[in-house]
Amino acid sequence: MKKNWNTQDIPDQSGKIHIITGGNSGLGFSSAQALAAKGAHVVMASRNLTKGQKAVDDIKAQTPTATVSLIKLDVSDLDSVKAFAGEIKERFDHVDVLMNNAGIMATPYAKSKQGFEAQFATNHLGHFALTGYLLDLLKKAPQGGRVVSISSMAARSGKMNFADLQSEKGYSPWKAYGQSKLANQLFIYALQRRLQAAGVSNVMAVAAHPGGSNTNLADATKMPKLLKGILMPLMSAMMQSADMGALPQLYAAVDPEAEPGGYYGPDRMNEVKGYPTKAKVPTQAKSIGDQDEL
Repeated sequence: MKKNWNTQDIPDQSGKIHIITGGNSGLGFSSAQALAAKGAHVVMASRNLTKGQKAVDDIKAQTPTATVSLIKLDVSDLDSVKAFAGEIKERFDHVDVLMNNAGIMATPYAKSKQGFEAQFATNHLGHFALTGYLLDLLKKAPQGGRVVSISSMAARSGKMNFADLQSEKGYSPWKAYGQSKLANQLFIYALQRRLQAAGVSNVMAVAAHPGGSNTNLADATKMPKLLKGILMPLMSAMMQSADMGALPQLYAAVDPEAEPGGYYGPDRMNEVKGYPTKAKVPTQAKSIGDQDEL
């Protein structure tokens, strides 16, 4: 694996179709920007089309030749996921990369349209469904398709509470977040096992995490306003930029050396900062029993 891998190492993506959920901000926007600059047709899946269009305009201002499509998607709403997948199938004959990037973090308790706990619905369930809907198009990618799911260092402390998966008996914003990010990894490893068992060699599943990245993800975090005002500037000082944080997921999406079932994160400060490297997989994410139960 190349040391200090960065966007200059992204191979030419001309002719390739990349779908990025939550592509209008943070890690998703940095990923979309980098891939568009390398010739990819980026499909920006955004819940807010106004913000999405601004992101598209910003990318085209930097790369006038960029090809970016904006399609509405609320990944927490399974009806929206189904409609989005239907539009993708109508417009494209294959998908090279599905980057399951959108997410929310430690938000106040809420339920999705279908009645699932919001973090579990947004960070895991919607992406699970979207991957299933688009799997046939990923199989048709000329050079093989990839599913990339974005986990978090919070998965290290995550635990699957199968007895109360939707936090109906009790809700902790950070426990629910950790569970959802652990679910991202369990899903990727289970998917890769199933692809191999089914003899599907032209689709691979990969996980990545951004370390401590300074994005807008913390804006909705359930934390007293005064405390947030004190802590966030201190935390920001220790974090890296969204552009740096996006490198592991970009590596997972495009590098020829990325491994099926691999997990990538930053290489310094216990995976908080740095360039992409193989990340340490939490013990609980290796549980085949939990993978299958999820």
